[in-house]
Amino acid sequence: MEIPTSLFEKLLFNTVRIEATLKDGSQISGTGFFFDYTIEEQHFYFLVTNKHVIENTDQANLVFNLQVNGKPALGKTFCLNITDFESAWFPHPKKNIDIAVMKFAPVLNFLDEKGIQIFIQPFDQSLIPSEKVINEEIDAVEDIIFIGYPNSIYDKKNLIPIVRKGITATPFSVDFEGEPIFLIDGSIFPGSSGSPVFLYDRGSYSPKGKVLIAGSRIFFLGVVTSCYIINGNNQIESVDVPIKTEPIIITSQLINLGRVIKSKAVKELIEYILKKEGVEI
Repeated sequence: MEIPTSLFEKLLFNTVRIEATLKDGSQISGTGFFFDYTIEEQHFYFLVTNKHVIENTDQANLVFNLQVNGKPALGKTFCLNITDFESAWFPHPKKNIDIAVMKFAPVLNFLDEKGIQIFIQPFDQSLIPSEKVINEEIDAVEDIIFIGYPNSIYDKKNLIPIVRKGITATPFSVDFEGEPIFLIDGSIFPGSSGSPVFLYDRGSYSPKGKVLIAGSRIFFLGVVTSCYIINGNNQIESVDVPIKTEPIIITSQLINLGRVIKSKAVKELIEYILKKEGVEI
């Protein structure tokens, strides 16, 4: 494959499937994505996922495409095994915000010392919409995509994730039920925990009903965390997106509504970590 040129091609190399073993020996999976917090010429690389993906984990495997001459070498992979996986993460200090990040620069430095180059495509905070954009351009209903590994389905030979599509089910500009989340109408399945969600317009768009603009736009809106089900008592409840691929019990039913933590929470957590380390933001 040639070097990805479009932003959408690059996003195919922004995620990694997290395959972890819990301390009780059971296997789980989720989605992580790469974020580059940039301050002028300085880059701080992080891997982002949900707290509930990494809690009680013992060790994990992250599998990457190798990089050859600046290009992704599809089919040529490197498996990185990380022991004591949970301790490598920084969870968001607020209990209700299901976000955790891992510093990834040390991993890249370690691999570089071993002569191993992996192909990843982080995005940076410029894709997070500003308050001005949120208020003036993002409408109550917008098309979205989210990227991950639903029910362990992905191109296993080429390590290319699955891209799914939906719409915002509640306005992004409003904190749903007073929390920094919004809802999406989209099919959420085990393995989708930690999937990045993007506002996606291709070819043309109309900012909040204004004049139609030719071109494409994309914003990083947030991270999939939980979904709604109808339980055996015929009641609707929110549950963490499952991290084990198991059959849905016949008395429970997914209703294609997902809860997404807003992207500002990722930025806040990274800035909290950097400030504690004395980095001037």
